[in-house]
Amino acid sequence: MAKIDVEDLISLVRNYNPKTDEALIREAYAYGEEMHEGQFRRSGEPYFTHPVAVAAILTEQRLDDATIITALLHDTIEDTKASYSEVAQKFGTEVAELVDGVTKLTNLQLSSSETKQAENFRKLFMAMSKDLRVILVKLADRLHNMRTIKSMKDEKQVQKARETMDIFAPLAGRMGMQWMREELEDLAFRVLNPEGRSSIIRRFITLQRETGDVVHQITKDIRTALEAEQINADVYGRAKKPYGIWRKMQEKDQGFSRLSDIYGFRVITGSEADCYRVLGVIHQRWRAVPGRFKDYISQPKSNGYRSIHTTVSGRDGKRVEIQIRTRQMHEVAESGVAAHWSYRDGIRAENPFAVDPAKWLASLTERFENADDHGEFLEHVKMEMYSDQVFCFTPKGDVVKLPKGATPLDYAYAIHTRIGDSCVGAKVDHIRVPLWTRLRNGQHIEIITAEGQRPQPTWLDIVVTGRAKAAIRKSLREEDRERFIKLGRELARVAFNHVGKKSTDKALKTAAKHFGLADADELLSRLGSAELRARDVVTTIYPEVAALAPANIDPKSAVIGLSPDQSFTRAGCCQPVPGERIVGITYRGEGVVVHAIDCPNLAKLEDQPDRWVDLHWHSGTHPAIHTVSLEITIRNDAGVLGHICTLIGEHKANISDLHFMDKKPDFYKIMLNVDLRDVEHLHMVMTALEAESDVAELVRHRDAEPE
Repeated sequence: MAKIDVEDLISLVRNYNPKTDEALIREAYAYGEEMHEGQFRRSGEPYFTHPVAVAAILTEQRLDDATIITALLHDTIEDTKASYSEVAQKFGTEVAELVDGVTKLTNLQLSSSETKQAENFRKLFMAMSKDLRVILVKLADRLHNMRTIKSMKDEKQVQKARETMDIFAPLAGRMGMQWMREELEDLAFRVLNPEGRSSIIRRFITLQRETGDVVHQITKDIRTALEAEQINADVYGRAKKPYGIWRKMQEKDQGFSRLSDIYGFRVITGSEADCYRVLGVIHQRWRAVPGRFKDYISQPKSNGYRSIHTTVSGRDGKRVEIQIRTRQMHEVAESGVAAHWSYRDGIRAENPFAVDPAKWLASLTERFENADDHGEFLEHVKMEMYSDQVFCFTPKGDVVKLPKGATPLDYAYAIHTRIGDSCVGAKVDHIRVPLWTRLRNGQHIEIITAEGQRPQPTWLDIVVTGRAKAAIRKSLREEDRERFIKLGRELARVAFNHVGKKSTDKALKTAAKHFGLADADELLSRLGSAELRARDVVTTIYPEVAALAPANIDPKSAVIGLSPDQSFTRAGCCQPVPGERIVGITYRGEGVVVHAIDCPNLAKLEDQPDRWVDLHWHSGTHPAIHTVSLEITIRNDAGVLGHICTLIGEHKANISDLHFMDKKPDFYKIMLNVDLRDVEHLHMVMTALEAESDVAELVRHRDAEPE
């Protein structure tokens, strides 16, 4: 890809903003080019082609000069000798803050372990709350990287594609930039399932050969119908993206030939009144498909999206989806939250439908703040990012927005926590329904409450909103608090006695402070509910004594050979356990990663001997906290899986995770994550499993770890 010339870039900006500061853009272009001099992408192109391409993507959304300049400089602080102060001096504090924000986002490992992922999501939303343009630059950066991903190593392609599919594409969709979501998904799909994507494209070609250019034919039909009613509107049609079709096939469990709505059409009108006139013409001309009508003009999405959606049986009975909106609505539909910064003719575009980014962000994050731990926070984020919405009505006619799949219980908690806690039943459209009923658009909901009712543990499986789950968990914790405190006190007494100490009030208060808890009772409550381990509480107060305990080597000092300021983590690729020969590899900002000496990934680092650290495990008895993944193929018969799990438990090993890799009529292939003490413990468990006649195959799972 040839680099976009500075004059071409300025021309792109001048098209929508004639008052652009051309001199400042030229200066930023020259500065970025100078800073990245001598740097190259994996494709062999000069590295600066990337920031320029990112800036060009942002001009398509008609963004302000500060955002365009940020795009040109977004990698300078991270990858060159440029500094924050120098960027601020040359281009102003606003640009320097934006560049710094993008740099911090680049360093976030959003696809890392769940706890760290949750922590980094918090940082992501903090960056968004400071200035949403940081995310706009980051999304454009990811889009260009995905467009040019072929030059990366295969394993890196898969890692980036998975991260794009799981995080960046849904985020773009949540921000209202549907075109970017679709392209990001399709680019990731090309990497993650090239065969699936190719098969859909082949079927498309076959379909076009059999039916002709359906898009052109239906577009012409719609235009003819509108012209007959003297309605002035633009009509556009397209086949949906391969990934969109693939997802529909999976959701509906249908083959391509049975999938009907693979074409989408858009009608852009001059006024809101014309939108409804167009809808009338289309429904008179073609038969509407029941249950496929949505009016987002009267009920806009939280990101400002407005449009009418309808699906009709068009030419030859083919289902087609039609979206109807005004030109201003279309701008917001294309740019989403970014429409707030769009320029036209040198001034900020006054689009009445553009949502205020601060209000949008507040609505997105309000439910996150009450999350008690990383797991709950991550659950809230993913629910908010991935969910479509349904709109329900209160008995007074007010509208309540809920995620797709919400139940009357979610609705009750959305009204008020007190209503949710005391809910005993619900009526939907005046008919009594079970609390697990999934709500649909336009339904009227009435909640029945009773004094003395308390949330039930089973409710956690019924609700889908983070707000409801958090409220139910809080209520259950309070109800069981006394019982948990009593149990926690006994667990603490035994654990402290084990190392020759007493669980005094002072010791418990000190431990509570360390864990960021309000008081000793809260600590005991979490001990009793198994949210904390007694061993960790003792280690916090008496690390030196706990480390000497025969069955309780402190996990933080389990490895010998590190300097005092170094921490370590076990490599996920080879999952070394005590008793195995190990070596450490240093990573900037991540401490030392411990690998088994025979890990195949070490071959990639043979030319970097300065990063290798000679290590060995602490001698003695380690706690059973070292997770090892086992792939087991077992006979598909009643009770076999339960027997295998019981067998592992009898060997004092805990199963921390289990999922099915393959299901066949005769056999199951499953992946078990088992927490073990050491290599001897692993050997015992594997020997016991291999001796079982129901176990056809057993291997220790090891995989390639991305660099």
